[in-house]
Amino acid sequence: MSWRTAAHTGLQVEADGHVAVVTLSNPPANTWTVHSLSALRDLIAALNADRGIYALVITGEGEKFFSAGADLKQFASGDKAHAREAARRFGEAFETLAAFRGVSIAAINGYAMGGGLECALACDLRIAEEHAQMALPEAAVGLLPCAGGTQALPRLVGEGWAKRMILLGERVDAATALRIGLVEDVAPKGEGKARAIEWVHKCGKQSPTSVAVCKTLVQATRSGSFASALVAEREAFVDLFDTADQAEGVNAFLDKRAPQWSNA
Repeated sequence: MSWRTAAHTGLQVEADGHVAVVTLSNPPANTWTVHSLSALRDLIAALNADRGIYALVITGEGEKFFSAGADLKQFASGDKAHAREAARRFGEAFETLAAFRGVSIAAINGYAMGGGLECALACDLRIAEEHAQMALPEAAVGLLPCAGGTQALPRLVGEGWAKRMILLGERVDAATALRIGLVEDVAPKGEGKARAIEWVHKCGKQSPTSVAVCKTLVQATRSGSFASALVAEREAFVDLFDTADQAEGVNAFLDKRAPQWSNA
């Protein structure tokens, strides 16, 4: 069954050309469950296998919440086995999202709290609507961000602001998020999704095979050495000459026409 016709627990999915638009849909606060996390993991895997999809936009249903994170009711019993399962599902889902071969953009249309913000952190870019609020408040309930928050947030905003948000529980608004580098743009209320789709359509002018390799190289700076990354960069440049998109891109430029990408 195609991802276009399959049911995805807690998610709504639609295609807009080469873009998949995923809406987090678990009212009233679009919280995550182990089932919706598994659905996201499987959906991203299916999108990666669909060569007609170049980009991904994630947003929340309604006007108030992007996602309030994990449903805390599931942790009320103190069951460590369940906690381990939930942490594993969060990791699988958001690590799969971070590894999506195309460009991913989070359109943060309201509160992005805990695992909601961590979902946005797993995307390549983030656009916050002007009324959005973002936080990692897990320590206030005796927990911690277990879906990449302690690692991804300081990479974006630096250790100081990450500690303010995680250790002090500070909540940031859209303007502050833009100032500290947590998001890349702020949109008027109700316009985040449209802005994100505008961005990914811009990306559609780029070779999807080049974008996938560039994304991998950029993300390699998180852990690899500078010297080894330079070697990988040069090798990846040469490897692109095995792709149809490389020949199409160069010849389209020389012919003064728009390229027709095949993602191959």
